[in-house]
Amino acid sequence: MQKHVIITGASRGIGFETAKYLASKNTLVTAIARSVSGLRELKAFNNENIFTLQLDITDPKSSHAIINHLNKSELYINGILHNAGLLINKPFMELSDADWESQFRVNLLSPARLTRNLLDRFSDNSHILNIGSMGGYQGSSKFSGLSAYSATKGGLGILTECLAAELESKNISANCLCLGAVQTEMLEQAFPGFKAPIQANSMAEYIGDFLLYGHKFYNGQILPVTIGNPT
Repeated sequence: MQKHVIITGASRGIGFETAKYLASKNTLVTAIARSVSGLRELKAFNNENIFTLQLDITDPKSSHAIINHLNKSELYINGILHNAGLLINKPFMELSDADWESQFRVNLLSPARLTRNLLDRFSDNSHILNIGSMGGYQGSSKFSGLSAYSATKGGLGILTECLAAELESKNISANCLCLGAVQTEMLEQAFPGFKAPIQANSMAEYIGDFLLYGHKFYNGQILPVTIGNPT
């Protein structure tokens, strides 16, 4: 039986490449993003295995649209990849309340809300995989301009540990991968000219396999995924 996973932030970068990778491995993927063009590309790549939903996950009503899609397609969730992220690179003293709130909504509140609202649609032995950051990993190098981003990603890691404890009785696992620098559009926008050591498609293969199989070996873990001095 085909597995079905949900990926947020799927119109570009790691989410886009992970959707392509998993669809090519005969996994059904519901790809969620705000951008229409990226979602169209995914459908063109594999119309049979990829469903697309144009949604803003910070909108509380987005959960209803996902549930309607699951009901209509008669799908349950074997895995969810909370990949959508927002990075605003500003010195701490220049960060506005709006900067903090927007990163909190995308990086922490939305994954929590979606997980809660979709919980009844998770299958037995399913996997919640959160994409964190080495900036939010305790004890890692920290960088100027990333205080809000790192704090929200750190919170996502702690949420992961809490979910693993709370959902163990439902046989649902939760893990967090804290990524170092990966060459994506978001990284380029935040750090123009910086060249990361890992390409998005390479990281996507690792993440895709971990989403499908990593919970056989890990639960409630915050795992660093880096080969150097990360951002």
